[in-house]
Parts: sequence; C-alpha cells; structure tokens
Amino acid sequence: MMPSYAPLWCKSNYSFLEGASHPHELIETAHALELPAIAITDRNGVYGMVRAHKRALELNQHLIVGAELTVDDDSTVTLLASSREGYTQLCRLISTGQRRTPKGECSVSWDEICEHAHDLIALWGGSQSLLVAEREPTDVADALRRAFGDRLYAVLTRHHESSDTLREHRLRTHAERYDIPTLASMEVLYHTPDRQDLQDVLTCIRHGVTLSDAGTRLQPNHHHALLSSEAFHDLYRDDPESVSRTLDITSRCQFSLSDIRYRYPSERLPDGKTSAEWLRHLTTTGAQGRYPEGVPDAVHVQLEKELAVVHELEYDGYFLTMWEVVRYCRENAILCQGRGSAANSAVCYCLGITAIDPVRMGLLFERFLSKERAEPPDIDLDIEHNRREEVIQHVYQKYGRNHAAMVANCVRYRTKSALREVGKVLGLNETDLARITRMLSHFESASAETLTEAGINPALRLHQNLLRLSEEIQNFPRHLSIHPGGFLLGHEPVHHLVPVENATMPDRTVIQWDKDDLEDLGLFKVDLLGLGALNVVHRAFDLIESHTGETLSMATIPPQDEPTFDLMQRSDTVGVFQIESRAQMAMLGRLKPRNYYDLVIEISIVRPGPITGGMVHPFLRRRNGEEAITYPHPSLEPVLKKTLGIPLFQEQVMQLAIIAADYTPGEADQLRRDMAAWRKHGRMEQHRDRLITRMLAKGIPYEVPDRVFGQSRGF
Repeated sequence: MMPSYAPLWCKSNYSFLEGASHPHELIETAHALELPAIAITDRNGVYGMVRAHKRALELNQHLIVGAELTVDDDSTVTLLASSREGYTQLCRLISTGQRRTPKGECSVSWDEICEHAHDLIALWGGSQSLLVAEREPTDVADALRRAFGDRLYAVLTRHHESSDTLREHRLRTHAERYDIPTLASMEVLYHTPDRQDLQDVLTCIRHGVTLSDAGTRLQPNHHHALLSSEAFHDLYRDDPESVSRTLDITSRCQFSLSDIRYRYPSERLPDGKTSAEWLRHLTTTGAQGRYPEGVPDAVHVQLEKELAVVHELEYDGYFLTMWEVVRYCRENAILCQGRGSAANSAVCYCLGITAIDPVRMGLLFERFLSKERAEPPDIDLDIEHNRREEVIQHVYQKYGRNHAAMVANCVRYRTKSALREVGKVLGLNETDLARITRMLSHFESASAETLTEAGINPALRLHQNLLRLSEEIQNFPRHLSIHPGGFLLGHEPVHHLVPVENATMPDRTVIQWDKDDLEDLGLFKVDLLGLGALNVVHRAFDLIESHTGETLSMATIPPQDEPTFDLMQRSDTVGVFQIESRAQMAMLGRLKPRNYYDLVIEISIVRPGPITGGMVHPFLRRRNGEEAITYPHPSLEPVLKKTLGIPLFQEQVMQLAIIAADYTPGEADQLRRDMAAWRKHGRMEQHRDRLITRMLAKGIPYEVPDRVFGQSRGF
C-alpha cells in the first residue's frame, strides 16, 4: 500500500484574493484522495476555519488548524495548533499583528512569535522565508530553536519552477547548519489544477493589474493543487524521511474547533446572587410592573417554565446582558425595542426587552428557545439609529476591549462585482464592462445563449473567459466588513476564541468570523441594530409630551386609536414603517384593519409563505363574508380561530403539529426551521410522513394533513 502524507500548507479563498478554492473544496478533495489529514493555513487569519471544520466533521476528515503569518521583515512562517492552548496562542498572535496595523494588513515580530510558541508547530520555509535567502538567518534561527525545540521544521517546496533548485539548496544548507529537520511540502492554493486561471485573476485583482501586465506576480504553472499520495511521494522520491514527517506532525496536532468551550461573561451581581437568582428577581419585579393589577396565573406558569429552560441551558447571563443594555438605553433616553422571536418570551417581556405580551397573544416560547434545539437565543435589539453608537461604545466600556468585539460580515462577489473586477483584469474598458453588465442585468443567467441574444458574440474568447471566471469567482470572499450590530462577548478574552482585528470605522474591533460561523460553534451573539423608525417614534413621543403632558413608551401606546386605523384603511401610510410599500398599502385597502391584531395579520399576509401557500384569497373571502369559516378538524379550531381557519403564521403551524400530530415543542420548532429552508435542504419531506401518519392515527382524514403539509411548504 502506498504510504500517505498530509498537506500542511494550504490556503483557501479566505486568504482573500490568494487561494482559489473554498475551504470545503479542499476538505472534500483531501477526503477523496484518502489523505489522513489536511491543514488549512490562510494568510494572517482563521477566517474560513469554521467552514472547513464543519465539512471535516461531516466527512470525518482530520483538519489541522493553522495560519501563515507575515513577519515585520516581510518574510513568512506557518504555525499549526497542536492543542487548545496552541490555538489560543495562535489567535493571540494574529490579534497582536492585526490590531497594530491598518485594516487588511498584519505584522508580527520574531520575538512575538517566540513568546507565543507554546503548543504551536512552526513550518519555516517557502519563497518568502529567511531560510531560502542568501544571507544567514542566525539570530532568527537560534531564537526559533530555543522557543519551538523539536516543533520547528524547515519546509521544502517543489513546484516545478526554475528557482526550486536554488531555493532548496539554500534551505537544506541552512537547515543542516541550524539542526532543523526538513519537511516535504508545497504551497497549496487550490484543490484542482483547473483553478490556476482563477488564481491568476485573484492575484491580479489583489495587485490592481491586468493579466497582460502581471508578469512575475503570477505563479508560473498549475503545480499548486492538492496531490494524491502517489504523486506526492513521486515528487519527493529522493527524500522519504521529509515526507514521513508530515505524518509525525499530523499525530501531534489533535486540536479541533470542537474543543472550544465557550462561557458567557459573568455579570457583577449584587449581594452575592447567582446569575439565575438575579435574573429571577429582575423578571419577578418586571412582571409586577407589566401587570400592576396582579400577575395572571398563566403568566406565572409561563415564567417558571421559561426560567427553568434558561437556567438549564446556562443562558442566564445572556438575558442579564440584554436587560443591562436596555436599562442603559432607558436611563439615557435612548429608544430601543427587542424584536424577532424574542417577542415569544414572557421573560423578555417582563425584563422590558420586548413590548408585546406573548401570553396574551398566544405565542410559542419554543420558537425562541428550546431544550431540544439547545442553540443560543438570538435577541435582536433595535435602537434609534442616530444613538446606536453610544450603546455600542457602552458595551465596549462595560466588558472591556478584550472581552467584546463585533461580529464580521464577509463581503462576497456577486454577479455585477464579479463581472466588473474580472473584466478589468482581462483588459476590458469601462464602456465594454458597463454594456455587458447592463445587458446581463436583464437576464437570470449569464450563459453563452444569453449573450448571443443580448448582441454579444460568445465566440470571442475574451467574453467566454469573462463569463467562466466571473461564474467561478462568485460567492468568493472579497473582504470583511462589520455585522450591522452583532457582538461576541466572552468570559475569557475574545482573542482566545478567534483573532480580533481593527475595523474601518474608528473605535471598532471585529472578529474574523461571521454570524453563521458563531451559530455553527454555538457561540453567543448580542445584536444591537439601528432603526430609523425609532427616531421618528421618539420625536413623536416628545411632541405628544410637550403638547399634552402625557408620557408614552412602546408598551403604552394606545392599542385602539381610531383616527390612526382610519388612515390605514385609506392606505394613507407613506413613510410608515412596515406598511409603506405598494403591496402593503394595497392590502390595507382590502383588509381594512380595525385593531392591532388585524394589523399583525395584514403585515404577515403580504409575505411569500401565505401567498405561495394559497392562503391570502381564502382568508380575504372569509373575512368579507363571501366564504364560510371552516376548520380542517375540530381539534384545530383553537389554533386557527383568530385567522378564520387559515394558517397564516408559522406559530400556528407549530401549534397545529403539536395538537394534531403530537410533536414536542422542540420538534415543532424544527418543523418551522425546515419550512424556512426547505428549498435549500429539502428536509420538509421528512415531516410529511410524520404529519400524515400521526394525524391519521388520531382519526383525522388524509386530506387534512396533506393540505396542511402543502400550506406549510408555503412558509
């Protein structure tokens, strides 16, 4: 059997305009080649590591976590994490280099690398390494040997280039002189040789040049792809020991992102109370304020249920943080309002985070949080946009720069940006690019047939390359920006979990992962979002108070103001948040809302779910008395009564599944999630049999679950 090897120096497209393959493509190819492990070592970061980790788990592929770092003498070194401590050192080191430099740059010193050497393996080599330079790297070599010991390797690279022989001679000479073992490797920039053209384009974009002017900036050949074990051993057939050391390193690198144990930061609590005790106290006090005439029994029961789930999942601190942010806003006259699924939580209502009573509205808490799902809660807090920065800086000050950083948003290539940048690289002028982009904007696809119809000759090689390369680069990461308001807060410094870097905006720091990465790893995100409508509401409150002396809040707005509903029924809602679009204004005239719940239905009905599920017209006919109100089954009347027998809300589908198909609340929430992503994942089909089988077992005719399933897919 052919001995194997492990590629330990692989860059994905998260090296930003350098690697030409997605992380999952590198993982899948390594798995297909039956390689025992693969290291993802993007330049100055771990931006794509969660995506690589997720795919590696699915394939049971050993992933080694690392990064290539830029040193302040313009050389490079690649570091691999052998343990959780090594990963912490790597994140701290990258953060140090990122925080001292302008956005998009990173620089560390050799002294700093040596200071963070614990449980890191150093791969020293490559075309930018001091080991292949003509001068002696004595000081650096001695320092690295003292810091890394037997975890330092001199990296050989063979890419079938004319300069390979000289580089390797210098590296072997220096490695022998400083007693550093050699390691067989190559710089992997893509998973298949077919991506060389795209890698050339990325290089040109990075340097701002055309292909014809790129010169030696481009790699001279396609030998930067992953190799099979046979091909790699053939490449280094004269040095099997250096090949075998790749497997030695693999056995030493057992760290996985699954080893990260995240703890939400503890609040400083009064009187020695625990987080759970303080949360219960605040919730109880808040309930008394929400219900001055006495807390209803149903609310008591719901609060006990929610607090038990929150404590069991250890989310008490998260709720305390959101309460603290809301308290800060209220004390500083900053209007804020929780939204989204948090409105389903009675605890959030009593803490003042949301303004709608979920018990009175019959909302399901499990849509927000459930034991079965065991995922962090997601509370979106809207803040009047002109004062949001005050709140953001308050969070930084309260938790400290080391324990708080904003979540990234990865800007990716889309059709127009891909065409524009690839076109520039290919030498197209602005007039041609504008014409092609304008033509293509009228079509759903950018096929050769489309171009022919648009009057562009696809036979021209230039246009063919433009289309192919633009399609390949789509969805590639372009650069990092900041999430609209997401914060990662940590009990330990955030840069122990993920590197932190400067944002373009002053006084902002951002982590190297986006919201999807945090969700995949089960990390908490606090969302502080700006909303212009709240500025308008705040001014309205101030105006009312100055004229009438009455103080209003989001929770005390009169629910039945007839002149307001008269305006809505006339569709006189230009500039009114959520009901200002033409579609909403048209529906207002047809539905003619008379109360708050009518307005909830009106906003919800102008959505793809009810429309594609065929629910809009039946509801309107029933509301206008043109059609009899019926229910799929008598047991479902309590769920569907408010909406005249038509399921208009996802909560209703969840309740329907609980009542008619004996779903647990957690299973019902999974149904909701699968409804939202059925086109992407196709997981709705697994619910069809379950719904039909369980409803039939309860004596419900077949046509009922079949109709319910069809309506559910509409959501």
